[in-house]
Amino acid sequence: MNGPLEWIAAIGTMLAAGMIALDLGRKATGWGFVLFCMVSVTWIVSGLTSGAMPIAAMNGVLLLINAYGVWQYLLSPKNRKVMDRLEPVAQAIEREVEAEEAKA
Repeated sequence: MNGPLEWIAAIGTMLAAGMIALDLGRKATGWGFVLFCMVSVTWIVSGLTSGAMPIAAMNGVLLLINAYGVWQYLLSPKNRKVMDRLEPVAQAIEREVEAEEAKA
């Protein structure tokens, strides 16, 4: 397990984790989950073709978890409506907090 497929999956996993950790907003986080789904599939293929069943099984479960993240952050109509209404308020609060931090 040290071929190009594994390197692509490893780099994609790090990028997806970074996208979510940076907390750049709901859409960026949702796309981080999309990337996690793609690399989970890559890890599953890698695990199955190299006989690493624990990697394949773990990423099968992670694929389901990450697909739920995609639903929550990008596809759920209810969550999208709520976030569309909250976004302007959140931006105003963020500006207020930044102003407070600048004073401190």
